[in-house]
Amino acid sequence: MADNRIARGIVLVPCLLLGGAFLATAVWGQGAAADNRGLALSIGAALIGAGLLSQWPSSDSSVTKPDDDERSP
Repeated sequence: MADNRIARGIVLVPCLLLGGAFLATAVWGQGAAADNRGLALSIGAALIGAGLLSQWPSSDSSVTKPDDDERSP
């Protein structure tokens, strides 16, 4: 599969934003949010990790052929 930079960005931005929101809730949360601090930390770290992992370059070096190369009988 070809490497798609736009798709990587679409995955990265929401993961970083949501992960940051969960981490901020874990750090500054009060009341009911303080009871779930460990859960918020783990979800935030998982989201940020997934966003960063999506930026890992793929080892697949396949190149798609242009449509002009295909010939049909």
